[in-house]
Amino acid sequence: MRIKIGAAAPHFKLKDQDGNEFDSHQCIGKQPLVLFFYPKDHTPGCTAEVCSFRDHYEDFEAHGAKVIGVSSDSEKSHHKFSKRHRLPFLLLSDPSNTVHRLYNVSRQLFGLISKRITFIINAEGIIIEIHDSFMATSHIKQSLNALKLKKNN
Repeated sequence: MRIKIGAAAPHFKLKDQDGNEFDSHQCIGKQPLVLFFYPKDHTPGCTAEVCSFRDHYEDFEAHGAKVIGVSSDSEKSHHKFSKRHRLPFLLLSDPSNTVHRLYNVSRQLFGLISKRITFIINAEGIIIEIHDSFMATSHIKQSLNALKLKKNN
């Protein structure tokens, strides 16, 4: 079953880059959430994406949104990646792809890497936008536009 705009965002628990358990109940249904799935730490496209989210982090905060990245990389890899690029948001480790499956984030390139996809979830816990694009930096613009539209309605 494919997740669609208007659906309730599924809840989950994963470890962050510091080994702490993150429970999505902390934010889903309480504040807007930009949940982005990316293929791999330390790769050019993914570095561009996370650094773009970092560089626009204050814009997301201005909308009251929490930004969280998810990949199947390990907590240790996320820790190095986050520290190296001074990321102000959480990176969650999904090595068994449980949350990837929950959000129907498919794999590409013969199943080797996950898709690059972003879910914008409103403060009520409803998915208001899904941006599915290989273009790493387009996710920031689409996410901010969705948050601005929601705020102005």
